[in-house]
Amino acid sequence: MRDSSSTRFIRFHLKTRHLVLLVELGRHASIVHAAEAAGLTQPGASKLIGELEHALGVALFERLPRGVVPTWYGKVLIRRAGAALAEMDAAHQEIMQGLAGSSGRVAIGSVQTPAASLVPQAVKLLKERNPRVQVAVSVDPSKTMIEQLRAGELDIVIGRIHDPAHGAELDFEPLADEPRSLIVRSGHPWLARHDVALEDLAGAAWILPPSGRLRDQLMARFLARGLEQPFDIVETTSLDLVSRLLADSDRIVALPPGLVQSALDAGTLAVLPFDIKLRADVYGIVTRKRHHMSPAAEAMLAALREAAGLAQQLRA
Repeated sequence: MRDSSSTRFIRFHLKTRHLVLLVELGRHASIVHAAEAAGLTQPGASKLIGELEHALGVALFERLPRGVVPTWYGKVLIRRAGAALAEMDAAHQEIMQGLAGSSGRVAIGSVQTPAASLVPQAVKLLKERNPRVQVAVSVDPSKTMIEQLRAGELDIVIGRIHDPAHGAELDFEPLADEPRSLIVRSGHPWLARHDVALEDLAGAAWILPPSGRLRDQLMARFLARGLEQPFDIVETTSLDLVSRLLADSDRIVALPPGLVQSALDAGTLAVLPFDIKLRADVYGIVTRKRHHMSPAAEAMLAALREAAGLAQQLRA
């Protein structure tokens, strides 16, 4: 239940122009530029910041010679202001779509593996029942998408929550982890071998993601055996580029097989018979707690849950 001081702050102190200015200050880190973007004068912007700081009793920004830097309190307010404006923008879009005879819009984000399987199944289910719903899908790292979800820019994320502090404001429904296999081109000379060892892999040419947990796991395996780390590396997360590099060389990549299932089925790529023992953390459906979703987002969430259930049945 909201306390009385919070209610007073929202009803008697907070105005839309405060929210707009906060968002622009988060973007520009300059009162002059933020004021211009918000359609305010610099004195007017400074007055609005002062009003908020007086109402809350905390400093929201640290004034520096070349601009302003938000304090911890300022960062909280900027993020929440962005989410509040995003909600009002979503409300406007929902009303306009209703007037136009549409059934709404939903924006979801996904990490790569579910984007290649779960998301298409869910979108198909949704469209069969709600053909007028507009669906926007982005594929990005979990960290990026979680921030977009918290800011109200996404309705649903299929990914991971890396920061435990976000658990207080996000719901997480676990779905699956992502075991990696070693993927090579069809005809790779090691496919005929049954004695491939970690020593061989240390000297191989690799395609690797940027620094992160999975890459660290792989390098730790080599170090634990006293082996040199691979030196012939191409770093990318582009599946198109990965496929082209594999086709033209004997490079190796560690991927969830589902990401390249069509190429595996077609016989252009193959799985090397070696268990690399790499697994990513469990990914799941992430939504905001205590947030009232639009009907379109609710329908998308239901479709994702149904598609996930169907996927689990197929794996059983």
